Amino acid sequence: MKTAIVTGGATGIGAATVKALCRQGYSVAIVYNTSEESALTLSSGLISEGFDAFPVKADVRRPDEVNDAVNRVFRLNRRIDVLVNNAGLSLSKLTQDVTDEEWANVLGVNLSGAFYFCRAVLPHMLRAQAGSIVNIASMWGQVGASMEAAYSAAKAGVIGLTRALAKETALSGITVNCVAPGAVDTAMMASFSEADVQALCEEIPAGRLGTPEEVAAAVTFFTAEEKGYITGQVLGVNGGFVV
Repeated sequence: MKTAIVTGGATGIGAATVKALCRQGYSVAIVYNTSEESALTLSSGLISEGFDAFPVKADVRRPDEVNDAVNRVFRLNRRIDVLVNNAGLSLSKLTQDVTDEEWANVLGVNLSGAFYFCRAVLPHMLRAQAGSIVNIASMWGQVGASMEAAYSAAKAGVIGLTRALAKETALSGITVNCVAPGAVDTAMMASFSEADVQALCEEIPAGRLGTPEEVAAAVTFFTAEEKGYITGQVLGVNGGFVV
């Protein structure tokens, strides 16, 4: 059975992506770190609908846990066809106030975690001479955001990782692409007041926040088998905010 790994897969964009990949016929590993209850609930709900989804715990900042997670998935299904690096952590803070620990944490979750998972799945994909990696970046990785220097830097790094790895793996039948969401209605928006959200929506040409399902649709666009000639691309899902 085709197998996919989705990091940060228990909630938000990750959960929507897990559901979309299940509907495409994948057995999906829901990688989580702290959201165990959400991962278990999502998995059991999908299983009750006849899909195959299972939780796998791993801190994406730790290479040993990443390697263990990937090895577990491979032992279960003997193949890894898709990797979606979705695990993310935001930080809104003046640059001079960002601590060393916060900087390391934001880069660790958003950028290093994506690298560690790419590195861990590549041997399996290279042996199969096939595979699709989709990294979730952000529109702020494309243009930068005030008071989000660490997050913007990490997501810009994800875009650079995507483009470099796409060139490295193209001859091996592996595609590597990137989805760059804008303002999406997830837990990351919880720190915004209702007034702030309204003001933000007024700046977005589409006039609203995006949905996790709209981002998931962009992910599954890249994972479709007939999209094998599309690699190294960044697809914005931002309502026209960044064009």
